[in-house]
Amino acid sequence: MKLGIIGLAQSGKTTVFEALTRSEPTPQRGENRIATIRVPDERVDILSQMYQPKKTTYAQVEYFLPAHPSGQKRDQNLWTPVRDCDALIHVIRNFTEYGMDPPNPVDDLSSLNQELILADLIVAEKRMERIDLDSRRGKAIDAEELSLLQQCRQHLEGEIPLRRFKELASAPALRGFAFVSAKPLLVLVNNSDEDAALPDSILQSNESIMVIRGKLESELSRMPPEEASDFLEEFNIVASATDRVIQKSYELLGLISFFTVGPDEVRAWTIKQGVAALDAAEVIHSDIKKGFIRAEVLSYADLMEAGDYAQARKKGTVRLEGKTYEVKDGDIVHFRFNV
Repeated sequence: MKLGIIGLAQSGKTTVFEALTRSEPTPQRGENRIATIRVPDERVDILSQMYQPKKTTYAQVEYFLPAHPSGQKRDQNLWTPVRDCDALIHVIRNFTEYGMDPPNPVDDLSSLNQELILADLIVAEKRMERIDLDSRRGKAIDAEELSLLQQCRQHLEGEIPLRRFKELASAPALRGFAFVSAKPLLVLVNNSDEDAALPDSILQSNESIMVIRGKLESELSRMPPEEASDFLEEFNIVASATDRVIQKSYELLGLISFFTVGPDEVRAWTIKQGVAALDAAEVIHSDIKKGFIRAEVLSYADLMEAGDYAQARKKGTVRLEGKTYEVKDGDIVHFRFNV
C-alpha cells in the first residue's frame, strides 16, 4: 500500500510525514521522500511467539512525500508523482504561527480538490481529443473507453471528484489514466499541540477526516517508547499517529490481512475485502494460483480459542475451502496446490 502525502504550502506535510514514518528532519529540500514502515499487528506478534519461525514478516505501508520545489508553478504536472499511489493523504493546516494568515481548513480542502479535478479534466479531455482525431482518420475506437471518459468529464466539469463514483473510478478501462481525484482520500487536519478537536466547519465535507497534531506527534515518534508513553497520556493520545492513520487507511481502501504460518515464516498478507481464495493465492505466488487445489483455513480467533492448530483441527474449526471462498480478515490460510 502506497500513500501519497499532499497539501498546500505551509500545511505541515513534511512534519506529518516525519510523524508517520518516525523519520528524522532533513535539511534537504526539493527531493522526493519515501519511507516504508511495517503495519503493527498484535496477531502477527502472537503467531510469531506461537510458531517461533525463522522469519516474521509484517504487512508494509509506503509513505511518499513528493518534492514541491520552491516557486514551482502549481499545474496538472504537479500531481504526476502521486498518480501511482493507492490513496492520498491531504494535510490541512489548522494551526497558527507568526506571520501566517488564520487557518481556513474548508477553503484549503476546496482549493486542493479543485486542483485535482482540473488535473484530471485536462487528462480526460486530451484523451478524448485523441480519440476524436483517430475516429476522423478512420481508426477503430474503444466505445467503452470513450463513454467512460465522457462520464468523467461530466462529473469533473461539475466540480465533483471522481472518488464519489466508485464504479467509475475503478473501471478497468480507466486504470491507465490514474486519475488523482479518483483516488481514496484521507484528510488529516493538522492542529496545534494543545488542540485535539476537529473544526466544525470541515465536518460537512463528506470526506474521511482525522485530526493529527503533527509537530507534537513528530517529536513523540522519535522518543523512546517508555518516555513517549507519559506524553501520550498527558496529551490524551490513545494511539500513535502511525497506528491511527494505518488503521484508517485500511478502512478507506477496504483492505484486510490474512496470515501464513509455519516454522520458516509467519507472514501477514494484504488483500482487498471480498477477494476469493484463488486470487489471494496469487498474492503469494502466481504458481499457487495456477496449481490451486484447496485452501486450508482457520480463523485467528478459532486458533486462539483452541490453543494450537492440532486442537483446532480436533474441534473441527480447520476447514477446506474452494477457489471462490471469500478470504476473511484474520484467516490463517495454507494453500494446497500442484504445478
